[in-house]
Amino acid sequence: MKLRKMWLNVNGANRMFICNPEKDSLSTVLRRMGLTGTKVGCGTGVCGSCSIVLDGKLIRSCTKKMKTVKEYSKVITIEGIGTPNNLHPIQVAFMNCGAVQCGFCTPGFIVSSYALLLENNNPTREEVRDWFQKHRNVCRCTGYVQIVNAVMDAAKVLRGEASIEDITVPMPKDNEYYGKPLVRPTSLSKVCGVADYGDDQELKMPEESLHVAIVQPKVAHHAKILKIDTSAAEKMPGVVKIITSKELLEAGGTNIMAEAQFHERTTVMVPSRKILCDEKIYRYGDVVALAVAKTKEQARAAAAEVKVEIEKLPEYLNYLDAVMPDSIRVHEDTPNIFSMQPVLKGVGLEEALNVNDVIDNSAYSTSGSFYSSRQPHLSIEGTTVQAYFDEEDNLAIQCKSQGVYSTIGRIGNSVGVPKDKIRIIMNPTGASFGWSTNAGDVCLAAAAAVVTKMPVALSLTYEEHQHFSGKRCPCHSNGRVACDENGKITAAEFEFGMDHGAYSWGGDDIMTKPARFAFFPYNIPNVAGLVRIANTNHNFGTAYRSYGSPQAYTLSEALMDMLAEKAGIDPFEFRYRNIAREGETNINSYPFRQYPMEEMMNIMKPIYEKAVEEAKKYDTPEKRRGVGLSWGGFNVTEGGTDSASVAIELNSDNTFTKYDTYQELGQGGDIGSLMLTLEALKPLKVTPEQIKLVQNDTKLCPDSGMSGASRTHYMSGKATIIAAEKLMNAMRKEDGTYRTYDEMVAEGIETKHFGKYQNTSVEGLCRLDPNTGIGDPTPAFTYCLNLAEVEVDTATGKTTVIRFTCVDDVGKVGNIAAVNGQAYGGISHSIGFALSENYDDVVKHSNMLGAGVPYIKDVPDVINVIHYERPDEIGPFGSSGASEAFQSAGHVAVLNAISNACGVRIYEMPATKEKVKAGLDIIAAGGKVEPPKKYFLGSDLYDELENIKANPVKFGGDDFFIPLGNDANAERFF
Repeated sequence: MKLRKMWLNVNGANRMFICNPEKDSLSTVLRRMGLTGTKVGCGTGVCGSCSIVLDGKLIRSCTKKMKTVKEYSKVITIEGIGTPNNLHPIQVAFMNCGAVQCGFCTPGFIVSSYALLLENNNPTREEVRDWFQKHRNVCRCTGYVQIVNAVMDAAKVLRGEASIEDITVPMPKDNEYYGKPLVRPTSLSKVCGVADYGDDQELKMPEESLHVAIVQPKVAHHAKILKIDTSAAEKMPGVVKIITSKELLEAGGTNIMAEAQFHERTTVMVPSRKILCDEKIYRYGDVVALAVAKTKEQARAAAAEVKVEIEKLPEYLNYLDAVMPDSIRVHEDTPNIFSMQPVLKGVGLEEALNVNDVIDNSAYSTSGSFYSSRQPHLSIEGTTVQAYFDEEDNLAIQCKSQGVYSTIGRIGNSVGVPKDKIRIIMNPTGASFGWSTNAGDVCLAAAAAVVTKMPVALSLTYEEHQHFSGKRCPCHSNGRVACDENGKITAAEFEFGMDHGAYSWGGDDIMTKPARFAFFPYNIPNVAGLVRIANTNHNFGTAYRSYGSPQAYTLSEALMDMLAEKAGIDPFEFRYRNIAREGETNINSYPFRQYPMEEMMNIMKPIYEKAVEEAKKYDTPEKRRGVGLSWGGFNVTEGGTDSASVAIELNSDNTFTKYDTYQELGQGGDIGSLMLTLEALKPLKVTPEQIKLVQNDTKLCPDSGMSGASRTHYMSGKATIIAAEKLMNAMRKEDGTYRTYDEMVAEGIETKHFGKYQNTSVEGLCRLDPNTGIGDPTPAFTYCLNLAEVEVDTATGKTTVIRFTCVDDVGKVGNIAAVNGQAYGGISHSIGFALSENYDDVVKHSNMLGAGVPYIKDVPDVINVIHYERPDEIGPFGSSGASEAFQSAGHVAVLNAISNACGVRIYEMPATKEKVKAGLDIIAAGGKVEPPKKYFLGSDLYDELENIKANPVKFGGDDFFIPLGNDANAERFF
């Protein structure tokens, strides 16, 4: 190895260092210097998180080899732009415009913005967007709108047209914080590059820490393991241990990840997933061994030397292949279709499932078969975990987690450590969108720590992460819907076949979502439906924002447009006639919890009418314009068994500490908790500076539950109110004033109070009946009405979303900047889902670019979000939930707009330019774009429903269900 001593001028100072010029990248050298504000996401130069300025030019440093860097080159990193005590206007603008969410991409964007404004301090919005597109800066959280806002504000300051005060959010002087755009508490560290994410923590671990690399064979989707040969790897330099299942079992682990049953119809009776595969490979991303060494490079070199001999087995890479009658079982102990949920409403219950007769006898009907793709989450930060034994001999794991307590439950007994001795600590986190609900990565790091008895750090390459982490379940569906001569829907029938990939955990829960959200929020009097979920040999399905509902809307919102066209009714008017009004029921035979639909459509109507007129005005044979609508929405909380706990403590300086597990993944767990606490303690006239947040450490914080199911603000908010009332009651004197900390101590009054809220207090909640689909599981919904305006290039088939409008009901907004950020971000994911995102080809889709991540020019700059703030009747301070509704159905608005623009209906997502062009060519030749032949989803719909009716299962009730956020002590399989 030939090393080189070099000098660089870094942030104005000459710095000397040693590097391997052939191997080291500039980002590696900078991070070794301690300049960890330079983040590495993709590692292949396609995300821009590593952006720095080199000799006056913006570059992506992760692919810049040191052999190409000249001595004494001038480098500017985020640390050289501004510090917490001396912020640059760009940093101030990012904080105050809500442009910081998870924050992992933020340093790269700020450096990129800095370089832009050095060249042009008076850019247009489109010039800003062109710059970020050219330099491949990706943000997966914000939808880019607030980032462009921040650059425009900073430019005003740099030109002398505004002051720092002018671009700073003013602090309310009336103690009325709730709903205002208060700056996130964690944003300061993020804009300065000093927030230490997982890989930053790894660099700062003690010297004796070991590094872990995975052995991920990537040779087959399905194979029998004949031999794992570790002999060569064990002799590699720096290797401490090569760990297979054998070593983990010898250390006392079971090697089997914990699972919970969610549904009475599940056929899965034993957990299906091992930490380290030892008998079979079930999917391309499976891990068979771990290489533990003194350095990361040594661990990866050793992992590459582990030899795996296999015998290939039949591979079922989609639902349709896995459910064919002659398919072998993916897991021997369960059929490939491992759970199903029927939905029966109206005539289907009393008259032998004759919904099909109602459809046949209606004035108009339409049908279609649809496919929604395996959407990858594509967070910029991938998989990185640290594990060690702490001062109390707890197995402490620092990680990314949607729920720190539920992560303990999912580890279970797999590594041989009692659950009460496992401590989960959430690192500053570069987003997740749901993939971190699964604890597979945590189990790998835990296994290495248990076997070696040493502190360890696990960090996957982005390609390894892409293959290892779960994805949104792909889904095939068939459906029919009918209406009378007045355009009122008479009946609907549908079937969904969801592909849950190689492992079943959570599949019997996610499949209840299409059974709730198909044709939401319409009044459909007669329904016959069935949702099936199956194992395949592709990547496993896991949570993703809107969890199971986008698959439902892919079918139902397309059919709504198709039926409107069949009946000769405008698609807006058709929806208006069929939205549920007060007292009308959803497809699960219960009233909607709220009825904001008509008012939301009234708000959207003039916007829709203007969009239609503009589409006609600008439509040309070369550039076709179209408008598309979709209704969407999602549930709030995990149901009747959901609960949340928090604590609030009065401190000796008369400030307050709030303890909770409002997991911050970019959605605003920090600002959400702060807003709730300010409002709950409002009688004390508390200011933001008086509240300290202690979050997401199971040793220090009570269990507030999962950050998912649009539940946390609602559930944690209710718990915060209880804790605050207890504390204020304890502080309150007889004259109505409040005791100080010293007075509380002097009188022996407790200064720390806990609040626990449970949904059992909500009347009428009941799970879906597994035999009929009748039920009312959650206390609230969120609602979104989407409008997409698109342009289709007829020469290429490329679709561009010109504008997007969303009217939502999320109850009272807690922090306007945070909710807007969730809206913009969810909409950007929806657009990507519609047009480009996919993880189907494990070679092509192995990085962000290949998997179709939307860059800034793939998302419109004009995203109008209109909040219909109807205070929720039972939510905390009138709030409901947010985030997930914004990604539920926006993709179908885009697909409907493509059909409106050029007549091409895309039945199988994503709507790539090749698919649209193929449809245009069919139309040009005088043909018609037809839906695919009806999918075979396991058996005839009505035969299966008759079979379920004849063979009902016992309805277990709420005691059967282990909620996602509170299963730390689950013993279902152990």
